[in-house]
Amino acid sequence: MNVFAQLGLNDDIVQAIQELGFESPTPIQEKTIPHLLTSTQDLVAFAQTGTGKTGAFGLPAVHLTKPEDKRTQTLILCPTRELCIQITKDLNNFAKKIKEIGIVAVYGGAPIDTQIRALRKSAQIVVATPGRAKDLIKRKRLLLGNVERVVLDEADEMLNMGFKEDLDAILSETSATKQTLLFSATMSKEVQRMTKTYMKDPIEIAATKMNTGAVNVRHIYYMVQAKNRYEVLKRIADSNPTIYGLVFCRTRQETKDVAHKFMHDGYNADALHGELSQAQRDEVMKRFRSKKIQILVATDVAARGLDINDLTHVVNYNLPDDSEVYIHRSGRTGRAGKNGISIAIIHTREFGKIRSIENKFKLKFTKELVPTGKDICSKQLYSLIDKIEKVEVDEKQIGPFMPAIYEKLEWLSREELIKHFVSAEFNRFLAYYKHATDINVSANDKPERGERLGRRDRNKRGDKPDTRRDRTKQGDRPDVQREQGPRHKTFTRLFINLGMKNDLTPTRLIGLINKTLNSNEADVGAIEIMKKFAFFDIEQGVVNTLVDKLHGQEHEGVKVQLEVSTEKPTPLPTKKKKFSKQKEYGMSQGGRRSDRGKKSGISPRRSRKK
Repeated sequence: MNVFAQLGLNDDIVQAIQELGFESPTPIQEKTIPHLLTSTQDLVAFAQTGTGKTGAFGLPAVHLTKPEDKRTQTLILCPTRELCIQITKDLNNFAKKIKEIGIVAVYGGAPIDTQIRALRKSAQIVVATPGRAKDLIKRKRLLLGNVERVVLDEADEMLNMGFKEDLDAILSETSATKQTLLFSATMSKEVQRMTKTYMKDPIEIAATKMNTGAVNVRHIYYMVQAKNRYEVLKRIADSNPTIYGLVFCRTRQETKDVAHKFMHDGYNADALHGELSQAQRDEVMKRFRSKKIQILVATDVAARGLDINDLTHVVNYNLPDDSEVYIHRSGRTGRAGKNGISIAIIHTREFGKIRSIENKFKLKFTKELVPTGKDICSKQLYSLIDKIEKVEVDEKQIGPFMPAIYEKLEWLSREELIKHFVSAEFNRFLAYYKHATDINVSANDKPERGERLGRRDRNKRGDKPDTRRDRTKQGDRPDVQREQGPRHKTFTRLFINLGMKNDLTPTRLIGLINKTLNSNEADVGAIEIMKKFAFFDIEQGVVNTLVDKLHGQEHEGVKVQLEVSTEKPTPLPTKKKKFSKQKEYGMSQGGRRSDRGKKSGISPRRSRKK
């Protein structure tokens, strides 16, 4: 007999679960499902992401739904669009053997008219984000008078994101006799307030101890000077050739800066932050889920609700101010029973944060040394050998070429051939890390001079802001970045007839330049992207070659116009300038179109070919 059947679920649901490949319930499902099938008592469940929470509340919701009643019977609220879509997909899989059950997802960033039509047809179960649910309630399109149960999934996250007032408004529209189910990874004061306000004598269920980290995650930290954070990130990637991870940064600006440097240096990465359009966000996530991107650099807000089970690493480029945020970050790995690693890159003044997280959440960090050049080269070499050993050989395709290859290489012995082949792939790591230094520091070391700077200087350098005002200046405004090339180089400004309308981004522009020049060696300075065109600064030595090769070529259906601009390159900043909102979006204060549009800069760091 199937274990899920023993919990009391009907045969259609059990059969659907079997087809999905699930054999036995997770601890949170085993504790929650029997209660929900037999009791209307409110429930508070504590569980990390990746522990089967959706099945814990979703399977009973499908089981208890009355198909003949077309009104909404279950409302599930969750913090993000991605999580909303994922929950709806899972519920549809659970209910695929049951006819006439309507499961509808409503969330922002999508046409509301389409969602309203879906609600009219059949919507016994509605999965919603708080903002869109509140909007539909005001329009009298989402009717909650018949709701028998409300599920608050990742309640702590919804409260952290500022949905308190929306949740209060939504819950006030529901019946006083409903059953309320609250799922949370942590028990914050806000969550406690919600349980007292909207729940009656709830039963508490926990898959693990309350306020603890995921059990399958190993927590480590590297201690370095603040200026070496990015170098540590590169060494983490190089010492883990099969890494598939998330890198968390504090602000949008830092996220973009780190991602741009990372990609410019040849790593398989991209960025996820709040300034991406929904279409751009969907495209990035599609590539990340298909593992065409190995490393995703993100802010906490942008990464909320991501449902990815195979992440090997989570890297904290900066530790968050709130220790609970660290638990949510680390919970992105070690999911579905797999092991994961959560890494914190800290400097000497942040050691106290490590101890605070350990004490509050009863977990243990291990201090490890940043991999040396020798360590990295060793791992890369053996990874290359494993890859060669396991590669599939297509005799039919490669066969015709082999006689010429044998003739070309016949002068090499077996040992020499292996050395040549390995060196062709491996020499760049040997060259890059030949003179790599030890960048580790200890908690007893004095902070470097930069770590003792005042607030104004720290903000210039991009470290953690000291106040909310500083944080807003540093990372919460529109895309205004200006990183310039080395002072000893001469730059020329170019005009190109591609812009935001053509989905041009700084990353794509850099890629187009590198592809055209067949090199990653060109230094690019300031980039200014407007709606239909863009300006960018590039070292003078490659201007003629780039214009000759790219001008007149077709790029995604557009004939490229590339020419030298009469405008001078952006000078190196000597003082942080303030931009009005009109100027930030490409308009002068008088209303005229300005060349100084939405700005985005790429650090002109030379890259390593990988």
